Amino acid sequence: MKRRVEIALDLACVRCYLGFTRLTRAAGGEAELTIRPFQAEPDAPSAGEPLFEVWRRTRGEAFVQQVASDTAFGVADGLDLRFERALFTNTFEAHRLVAHASAQGLGERMAERLFRAYFTDGLLISDRTTLARLAAEAGVVAAPGPDDTDGAAELRAELDRVRALGVHVDVVPYVAFGDGAVLEGAQPEEAYRAALTAPLTPAG
Repeated sequence: MKRRVEIALDLACVRCYLGFTRLTRAAGGEAELTIRPFQAEPDAPSAGEPLFEVWRRTRGEAFVQQVASDTAFGVADGLDLRFERALFTNTFEAHRLVAHASAQGLGERMAERLFRAYFTDGLLISDRTTLARLAAEAGVVAAPGPDDTDGAAELRAELDRVRALGVHVDVVPYVAFGDGAVLEGAQPEEAYRAALTAPLTPAG
């Protein structure tokens, strides 16, 4: 029987991208993974703005230069992280697409494509035309259209539920295993593998 695992993540969070990549690699398709939505910046505009410009305002030029100079970050995990391309935006519609894909058994594939779209391709993951194209790439049928609100209320309720569980920006990705174990933040692949292979405690 596959282990049950839930991961709460935001699609514009690099720690979530790292954790998601390591978790799925450790699981090797042998876990029943459920993706839970979280928004680090729920009030972010959908129009999109270069991430570096946002960081210059909020974290300063020195931070931007530090990130820009670290070309090795993510390489060990096989990720091509190009922060200079990333467009800061609201992730609500991207999360809605992941929920739509998950209903078709394609949630992991869709999440990976959205992470790559944001961090590598510099695509605006709030734009519904872009999301429709990415959905087609991932094999997702009938992605939510421009006038489609299906799943929006459910997503808002799920976002509220995840926050009510105590998940916040400092602990994502938040990974909960079926046996009650929890790993917070982007852990090494070995930590996820150990949690996935730990002996199950019989129900008392």
